[in-house]
Amino acid sequence: MAIEIKIPSLGESVSEATISKWLKQTGDYVELDESLCELESDKATMELPAEKAGVLEILVEEGEDVEIGQVVCKIDTDAKAPEKKEAPKEDLPAEQAGKKEEVKEKAVDSKQHTAEKEATSAPATNSKKDVASPAASKMMAENNIQSSQVNGTGKDGRITKQDILALLEGGGASRKSFSRDTSSEKMSRLRRTIASRLVKAKNETAMLTTFNEVDMGPVMELRKQYKEKFKETHGVNLGFMSFFTKACCNALMEFPAVNSIIDGDNMISHDYCDISIAVSTPKGLVVPVIRNAESLTMAGIEQEVIRLAKKGRDGNIELEEMEGGTFTITNGGVFGSLMSTPIINQPQSAILGMHKIEERPMAVNGQVIIKPMMYLALSYDHRIIDGKESVSFLVRVKEQLENPAQLLVGKDPVKILLDL
Repeated sequence: MAIEIKIPSLGESVSEATISKWLKQTGDYVELDESLCELESDKATMELPAEKAGVLEILVEEGEDVEIGQVVCKIDTDAKAPEKKEAPKEDLPAEQAGKKEEVKEKAVDSKQHTAEKEATSAPATNSKKDVASPAASKMMAENNIQSSQVNGTGKDGRITKQDILALLEGGGASRKSFSRDTSSEKMSRLRRTIASRLVKAKNETAMLTTFNEVDMGPVMELRKQYKEKFKETHGVNLGFMSFFTKACCNALMEFPAVNSIIDGDNMISHDYCDISIAVSTPKGLVVPVIRNAESLTMAGIEQEVIRLAKKGRDGNIELEEMEGGTFTITNGGVFGSLMSTPIINQPQSAILGMHKIEERPMAVNGQVIIKPMMYLALSYDHRIIDGKESVSFLVRVKEQLENPAQLLVGKDPVKILLDL
């Protein structure tokens, strides 16, 4: 009996997916719950399990889009599982066994002699090509480099990527031609979804961006002083993201419009902070959510950041972990960005962009002092967030980062003490 394997529901609002990769081939015998293929939806990548054991028949090719409920393969459950063959054991007399071992040794010696002879007589180019690393082989092909031009410095003369880079930097590679070829590749579903949502955000929101800069010296000094003890106590590093998340949560509570969304003619505000963090993965940008970040400690935030970022990069993140954020933080500084204007992550109304920390001369009390500065950018939907609120929000984030004690309560503790 052949059963049909259909695309299951992949979450609310997800109507189709893409077969990104088949993990099994037609004719393969699969076991119950064994992964058959990778499905790429608008939000995540997941695997399709076998519902029964049997022989697989694939009906949809890799790269094709499929709808929820569509049949993509069949499993013949009547097919018998292939028998596991064990290597036969021979019970030979000791004398025969000894002779057999002697024949084996002679055969090995003969093969080694032949191989040495072929290696001696073969051209050096073939030998080097065989031992080039995959990265080196790719670079050699791209730059029209022959293996005879490279002196391999790896083990047993293996050509490494560094060998090719050294050759290129020294101008020793002969480039016979330059290509003007073009290639066409279908965009992944994740990339298409990102493109669609970015255009939608630009077209459907009254987006503006306000900028400020923050002296990161106090945070950097605090991290330097406590990072070892923090890691020893909590098992995670004390990163910048926990400081920014804490500062944003405090500021969001003070300026609730920045933590709101538009739903038709209504404005929905949140009394909690579900902070989305942008994570770059090999397949594109994903934005998992730290739930109730306002209630977490610094260590709790760091642990969530590490957990979600790892799942995102491994492609194991679940749909539920990327839905429902109220505010987004993105860090372009890890890639060297000095300043940018991030695009709102709809249906949210604001996003904070962190950037590269760079030492710059700053005027302080009439003197020029070198300080580690970072530009901050807050993009917001002007339909529900006024300029005063957006600027005040960003100033409050800046004040807390430059005075980390304020992160405890969101304001200057002295002013709270004096009821000012």
